[in-house]
Amino acid sequence: MKKTCLFLADGCEMVEALTAVDLLRRAGIPVTTVSISQTKEIKSALNVVITADTTIGEFSFAGYDMIILPGGQPGTENLRACRKLTDAILDFAKEGKDLAAICAAPTVLAGLGLLKGKKATCYPGCDSGMDGALVTNEAVTATGNIITGRSVGCAIPFALTIVEYYLGKEKADEIRREIVYNMN
Repeated sequence: MKKTCLFLADGCEMVEALTAVDLLRRAGIPVTTVSISQTKEIKSALNVVITADTTIGEFSFAGYDMIILPGGQPGTENLRACRKLTDAILDFAKEGKDLAAICAAPTVLAGLGLLKGKKATCYPGCDSGMDGALVTNEAVTATGNIITGRSVGCAIPFALTIVEYYLGKEKADEIRREIVYNMN
C-alpha cells in the first residue's frame, strides 16, 4: 500500500488538509500528518488548532510515496520556508515519487522548479508564482506524478484524484458515493 504524508503549517487551510486526510483514510491509504513546527499543534488560517500525528523533527521520509501540501496563508509561506521539507520535496522529485499540492501550495513546487513546462493549477491570483507551469485553471490537474488542486472548493475532487491515482477509478467512485459527492 502506498503511504502518504501531509504537512501542516501554522496558517494552513484546514479544509484542504483535513479533507485529504479524511478521504485518503476512508479509502485505506495511509496518511501521516506532520507539523513543520516543534510541536504537534498548529493553528490554521482560521485559528482552529489541529493536532498532527508527529513533527518534522521526529519524522522520517523513508518509506513514504507521496508528499501532500495544503494551501492557505501564511501556511504556504511557512511550508516554503521549511528547509527540511523543501529538501525532501526535491528528493522525492529526483526519485520520481509523487507530489500533491492544492490552492497556493503548488507555488512551493513551482518555486523549486518542479512545474516548468508541466500542466498545473493553483488558487486564482497565485499564477504569478507558478514559474514556468502551464496553468490550467481546472479544479484538479494531474500531470505524471504531480497532482495539483485549485482551492478549498476543490478539496474533495483533489483528494478523490489522489485516491484514483493510487487505487483506481472504482475505489474513488466508491468513496464518492459513500460521501454522497457528485462532481457534476
